[in-house]
Amino acid sequence: MKTYSAQSGYVYQYYYEGQRPFRSSGETGAEFVFSISADRKSWRPVSVLLTTNALAQWQAANARELSTTERYAVAKMALFQAFDERATPALMKEEVRVRPADVEAIVETLGL
Repeated sequence: MKTYSAQSGYVYQYYYEGQRPFRSSGETGAEFVFSISADRKSWRPVSVLLTTNALAQWQAANARELSTTERYAVAKMALFQAFDERATPALMKEEVRVRPADVEAIVETLGL
């Protein structure tokens, strides 16, 4: 279990459950599943969806593929962004979708 102090003022506990392929509304990609809590009592799963399209755009522009570890890092940073941007823990019920622009910004922040 790890802890993240969000800009929203909440302190979240989270741990990584794993990943699996997803297909939804014509999109495909990887679903990274985390368990999160803002009170250490109630836990809920949160999915971070990294679409094939978002990855393909970055990979085409940079002429290389992101490794499995790098994809996990993008998903984890997207989760942190959601912690920061969503005003309350109740809003974390919604899945986190990683857009192509998010991939670019996160990869740049991580220096990959």
